Amino acid sequence: MSIKIINEKCVGCKLCVKTCSFNAIEIVNKKAVIDLDKCTLCGACIESCKFDAIVLTKLSPTDIQFPKKFDEYKDVWVFCEQKKGIVQSVAYELLGKGRELADTLGVELCGVLLGENIKGEAQKIIHRGVNKVYLVDSTALKHYQDEPYSKVLIKLINEYKPEIVLCGASSIGRSLISRVAIGIHAGLTADCTGLDIDKKERLLLQTRPAFGGNIMATIICPNHRPQMSTVRHKVMKEAVENKHHKGKIIEKNYDVKTYYSRTRLLDIVEEIEETVNLTEANVIVSGGRGMQSPENFKLIEDLAKALGGAVGASRAAVDSGWKTYSHQVGQTGKTVCPKIYIACGISGQIQHLVGMQSSEIIVAINKDPHAPIFTVATYGVVGDLFEVLPELTRRFKEILKK
Repeated sequence: MSIKIINEKCVGCKLCVKTCSFNAIEIVNKKAVIDLDKCTLCGACIESCKFDAIVLTKLSPTDIQFPKKFDEYKDVWVFCEQKKGIVQSVAYELLGKGRELADTLGVELCGVLLGENIKGEAQKIIHRGVNKVYLVDSTALKHYQDEPYSKVLIKLINEYKPEIVLCGASSIGRSLISRVAIGIHAGLTADCTGLDIDKKERLLLQTRPAFGGNIMATIICPNHRPQMSTVRHKVMKEAVENKHHKGKIIEKNYDVKTYYSRTRLLDIVEEIEETVNLTEANVIVSGGRGMQSPENFKLIEDLAKALGGAVGASRAAVDSGWKTYSHQVGQTGKTVCPKIYIACGISGQIQHLVGMQSSEIIVAINKDPHAPIFTVATYGVVGDLFEVLPELTRRFKEILKK
């Protein structure tokens, strides 16, 4: 879609300025001017204009100029997400796969790092096998915000033209990379579980679950560059650290307008957790609808604490308000791959299985012997979880104490 002012009809009455909730319109020389960076194409200004001076039109594919010279695009890029100045492990997982893709294509592997005072982290990325790190260090990038991060990444992509861009399918990655894809007119495949290369066509083969995980779809992007994917945490192995590996850090900086954001970050309130991070845990104990109430999750927490693990939950438990969304495992939550996953009172719908079926050992506790969770379980316990969990916790405490 595109919006424009017909100057011959505009009288500068300012009705559209008053109507716009996004401060995207101003009057210059008695004519309305729209800031397309702020405009959301909501159409409110069109309804307010009494002179039909604002027009919203739909662009045809031929109106948008897509890149045709694909040979200008090279290298595999990985957006290296950081929190509190520390690169997250999902970035290292993508660097491991990115190295394979880059070697297959015969190009360089590059990392992209945005933040404040993070040059030391750039060196850590180099130790994971990258050839270059594009570093943008600014106080405006200390905490993630949609607009400055997306504008910076768009500028980097337009300048250096990568062939492939990979990003973690985290809350930050999902928010960022979709905006970038729209900004550069590229395709995007979300939540991939597998990546490969068609050597003949130099196409990225992007595999992801579809139809609730019932089939695996392989998606390609033959007509646009870069080819972009997000990948879920814990589905790929981390790149091996080599402190002798050498690489280049390319530092970039941009003007104030690039870092401008229409939203302002007031505060960050962190959730207080007594157990370890869900996506990093080697042991996860999850509860579902069978827990019956939020108070009963104390049984889950006790077992997780005894095992040094994390607490998970099914969507049903989260939707019921028993646990927060940060604990949700499944298609609409987190994908986990611990050494041991203990599912308590979880029936095992496909949406949940998608998020945990890659676990090395799956233990299912359910009173229904026909529950789907038993089809993927390594070990199954058919019984009352309110009797089984306290006994398991007691026995593990005894054994681990020795």
